[in-house]
Amino acid sequence: MSKMAIETIQAPAQVQVELLQYPSGEANCLFEGEHTLYMSLAPRPLHYLHSQDGKTYTGLYQRGEILITPANTPLFARWEGQENCLQIRLTDEFVRKVARETVAGDCDRITLQPKFHTRDPQFESISTMLLNEVQQGSLSNQLYVDSLSNILAVNLLRQHATTRPHLPTYEGGLPSRQLRQVLDYIDAHLDQEIKLADLAQLLDISQFHFSRLFKQSLGISPYQYLLQQRVECAKKLLKNTDRLITDIAFTCGFNSHSHLSKQFKQLTGMTPKAYRSS
Repeated sequence: MSKMAIETIQAPAQVQVELLQYPSGEANCLFEGEHTLYMSLAPRPLHYLHSQDGKTYTGLYQRGEILITPANTPLFARWEGQENCLQIRLTDEFVRKVARETVAGDCDRITLQPKFHTRDPQFESISTMLLNEVQQGSLSNQLYVDSLSNILAVNLLRQHATTRPHLPTYEGGLPSRQLRQVLDYIDAHLDQEIKLADLAQLLDISQFHFSRLFKQSLGISPYQYLLQQRVECAKKLLKNTDRLITDIAFTCGFNSHSHLSKQFKQLTGMTPKAYRSS
């Protein structure tokens, strides 16, 4: 079996996303210490035989349908036709870390269930956003990938664990003092890589709950706010200096001229060059 195409995006050592395309064939898979999720992207239903955990499924997978293989579980797969699927691997250590941060009780007993041919609208939505990152090669959007990874892990714990853990909810947003602390940190580090863990650690709360409380406070996600502030920084430098746009991009935390141009136009409707000339 040969791999025809593969693209990868990683949130360091915790989540790996790959776009896989294979001709008809079969494979044995075993990922030690990693939970593996597959979502079909084939434009037409594809016939599979899957075997794991002593059970076998034979039938058609349609676009968006998923297979869940817990860590350390051997999987045999055979497919007929051109396979096109998204593979997401989350380390067991990462999932347990998210569980410890968000779940009351003994998290070491929480395990995922093997599942064939299932639907999960939230998983499909998160996976599609991760797929877009793969296809765009946006390896610099660390805060965005961190947020999606945490939401994905919490969804797995809620919907696909052997026991359904109780996840506490927090309402009302962040207290104004804590919100100012976070916003000041973002403003001071616009030119650097900002991770979700950095922001959550400021307030000593879990990454998942930080994201929820931040959005309740401002109506947008931490990643969207960061993009807004980077674009605002670029607007000031474009108007008040004659620096090269590439230099401005790096100063404001973008990884290239094109990265700045794309985000700038999405938020303002103009390119940086047009904005400078207006």
